[in-house]
Amino acid sequence: MTPLRGISLKVASVAVFMAMASLIKAASDAVPPGQAVFFRSTFAVPVILVWLVATRGLGAGLATRNPLGHFWRGLMGTAAMGFGFAGLGLLPLTEVTAIGYAAPLLTVVFAAMFLGEKVRAFRIFAVALGMAGVLIVLSPRLTALRSGQIGAEEALGAIVVLVGAVFASLAQVFVRRLVGEEKTTAIVFYFSVNSALLSLITVPFGWVMPDAGTAAMLVTAGLLGGIGQVLLTSSYRHADASVIAPFEYASMLMAIAVGYFVFGEVPGRAVLAGAALVVVAGILIIWREGRLGLDRERQRKSMTPQG
Repeated sequence: MTPLRGISLKVASVAVFMAMASLIKAASDAVPPGQAVFFRSTFAVPVILVWLVATRGLGAGLATRNPLGHFWRGLMGTAAMGFGFAGLGLLPLTEVTAIGYAAPLLTVVFAAMFLGEKVRAFRIFAVALGMAGVLIVLSPRLTALRSGQIGAEEALGAIVVLVGAVFASLAQVFVRRLVGEEKTTAIVFYFSVNSALLSLITVPFGWVMPDAGTAAMLVTAGLLGGIGQVLLTSSYRHADASVIAPFEYASMLMAIAVGYFVFGEVPGRAVLAGAALVVVAGILIIWREGRLGLDRERQRKSMTPQG
């Protein structure tokens, strides 16, 4: 294990995904979300294939024993991506990022519901704390809508991103089912393939011929999506998930910087306060999972016959 390398790869993946989201946001006025999903997924596939060839993992990366499981994971993930991309066109980047943090919190809930995972008081408290933070982020949009201060578009954007977070958490539940029998490389590859194909369902709903500049942004976003996935997958080869996962929240600092310098967005106090609560809740869950993992490892070793 080389934790520093793992952390570096994780932070690099977060930065690449933020650049990808920024390009999608910049192109959101020109193309519908479904078309953006197609570009992001299609142009990620060559990057992933090159990575598999370079690491001599092509055969294992394409082998699967559960194609239906990959389909359901792809369906949930594609929906999450589509709603998230729609939200990028309606809300500031910082708000989209903050609301998106609801996904890992909801995964805890859905894993208990659908996978039978035990959820004790500590995780219930952390999830409640995080969801309170999400509500704080959402509250200015919904309150202003009721008072007539803003249009329905921005309130819709908040709801759309939250729905995307729900689908993202469901996708993670399917991933947890898959990891027991499928290699990570197969999960990564078939998600991109499935999401590219599933995005074609949205063609009748208004795909357009993008101009050269918009097409370049979308192709680049797809390539960056593939690179980000490779970096993320590689990071977990060098350090435990409990060490790497908290660095996902570096995306908030990046979103604030990109939002301000690129899109001229200034996050409000409610967004920053709510995001802080969600980040704290996420880190608490990750810390607790890490402690439980160490405890299970100690118990396993104590039960192993010696000599």
